[in-house]
Amino acid sequence: MSIRDWPESERPREKLLNKGAGSLSDAELLAIFLRTGTAGKTAVDLARDLISRHGGLRGLLKADCRSFCEAPGLGIAKYTQLQAVLEISRRHLREVLDRGVSLENPQQTSDYLISELCGYEHEVFSCLYLDNRHRVLKFEKLFNGTINSASVHPREVVKKALKYNAAAVILAHNHPSGVSEPSQADINITSHLKEALNLVDVRLLDHFVVGDGEYVSLAERGLV
Repeated sequence: MSIRDWPESERPREKLLNKGAGSLSDAELLAIFLRTGTAGKTAVDLARDLISRHGGLRGLLKADCRSFCEAPGLGIAKYTQLQAVLEISRRHLREVLDRGVSLENPQQTSDYLISELCGYEHEVFSCLYLDNRHRVLKFEKLFNGTINSASVHPREVVKKALKYNAAAVILAHNHPSGVSEPSQADINITSHLKEALNLVDVRLLDHFVVGDGEYVSLAERGLV
């Protein structure tokens, strides 16, 4: 049965228009992107197969061109379209920060950091440099590491803070495993960086550990 034969309330496009994008499942959202299915499969069926094949939506979005195109019904055109959609999403979040909007809550900050740091196969340590109203002056990915660690140099973090005349800093790094629980090493480097930044009168506001679509705020846990 074609999606066109489904009740209107169950068709992904109509459901999105009537109830909003948040009402759709991962497969339904992906089906709208795919537009068509394959022989004997609707776009929703194909979407479910793809999500299962890649171990979830995150796995599909992280897939390289070769593995993505191996699935029936997909090709380079779909791969490039999907990469464009992901980049549009990142730039949308970045534009909000570039407009000088103050970062008022952890969720707002984490949405941006997750979009920037998820998907890496190695650890990436980053800093958000803020003015005294917590508006973003600069976001930089400073240090790259292995699958489970990154060497962080406090001197470089402080040097950049002075360069941008920052009044405050938010630290962030990803865990490629997808588990956002901070390690003792994460807690220790947070303490060292706080001490180093205090010497130049720059406040450390938080340290976010980003996992698979989730995060832990060390400030919320009283560790900053």
